[in-house]
Amino acid sequence: MNVPNKLTIMRVIMIPLFAVAMLCQAIPYHEYLALILFCGACITDFFDGYLARKYNQITNFGKFMDPLADKLLVCTALICFLVINPSQMPAWVVIVIISREFIISGFRLIAAERGVTIAASYWGKVKTVVQMIMSIILIVQFQHPVFRIIESVMIYAAVILTIISLVDYIYKNRDVMKDVD
Repeated sequence: MNVPNKLTIMRVIMIPLFAVAMLCQAIPYHEYLALILFCGACITDFFDGYLARKYNQITNFGKFMDPLADKLLVCTALICFLVINPSQMPAWVVIVIISREFIISGFRLIAAERGVTIAASYWGKVKTVVQMIMSIILIVQFQHPVFRIIESVMIYAAVILTIISLVDYIYKNRDVMKDVD
């Protein structure tokens, strides 16, 4: 197994550890541990793709697991935020973002059945980065009013980019859906 795939697996392993750190307030400094785990997972996301491209180690496993690991990480964070502080993370935001991930995953499955690989788009990558930055800001929970405004801006930016990337994926790959029974 190559290094990029090992990094992806490490990210998947970090996700439940992150969730425990977020939700288990009995753990001393749990929010700092959650922040370290989340940032570590984000860093592995960058390096697995970078190394796979640089050393031509792109595999079918990586093509499948890398975006899945990203989705799991962000969706886990959103659900944790919803549980911890529903007024900070509205349920409708979580529903929109998770719904997009299910739609794109289903779309990719249909494409794969037809022998088509749908690569990550520019908008999808930007969406993921914004969702990750939003999550880091929400984990830290700065109490200053300016940071509350930044949190809100990042949440709405994540929702807007989620919708834009969904429309972009579907439009660019609309031929995949022709003749779907």
